[in-house]
Amino acid sequence: MSTRPAGSATEAAASSAGLLAAVPADLLAQVRAEVAALHAELPRNELVVWTAGNVSARVPGHDLLVIKPSGVGYDELTPEAMVVCDLEGRLVEGDRSPSSDTAAHAYVYAHMPEVNGVVHTHSTYATAWAARGEAIPCVLTMMADEFGGEVPVGPFAIIGDDSIGRGVVDTLRQHRSRAVLMQNHGPFTVGASAKAAVKAAVLCEEVARTVHVARQLGDPLPIEQSQIDALYDRYQNVYGQR
Repeated sequence: MSTRPAGSATEAAASSAGLLAAVPADLLAQVRAEVAALHAELPRNELVVWTAGNVSARVPGHDLLVIKPSGVGYDELTPEAMVVCDLEGRLVEGDRSPSSDTAAHAYVYAHMPEVNGVVHTHSTYATAWAARGEAIPCVLTMMADEFGGEVPVGPFAIIGDDSIGRGVVDTLRQHRSRAVLMQNHGPFTVGASAKAAVKAAVLCEEVARTVHVARQLGDPLPIEQSQIDALYDRYQNVYGQR
């Protein structure tokens, strides 16, 4: 996160308050409700244990994000419990401290304007790949569809500042993947919406598990790059309802 002189604290607070005042109340309520609801998908899809993991969404048209508060159980995550932060990770609205991963989420939004949703989990199989510092190879059509290739590994980074966010951004800028395995930590996923980022987290865990199982049976067969490109193009531009 940016280092600011101590004397600028009041100025920063006033700036953040101004950002919040510019957001229509119904829009903020809508984003809070969406983020609260999407958090329920994490335990439902067995991507998290206890309170580990978070979903955030950019507030459309504003330099703000909505994220869960730190250390709060998923059963307690109502729309009102969500907190609002600016893109430097500072709390703007809410009664609780924001997630410890807020700085990482904020950095992604600040440096990837096409991203409107970010998810972080410690899902078992994806995190196991991260613990080995190994990318998940693209040996499944589902991977080609969703990620456009392998799921890459990002650098080791410590929670507490924007180091993790820097690693996420620097890695994903070099890949089509919507998921990155932060070394020794776990997966982060991004999307054009928060729902898309949650979907990417669910599929990241699924392919991590499937490729792991395949390796127990033998050597998975690679997919040619031209086929990966064709699958990715079809899934992104033709598949589903438009």
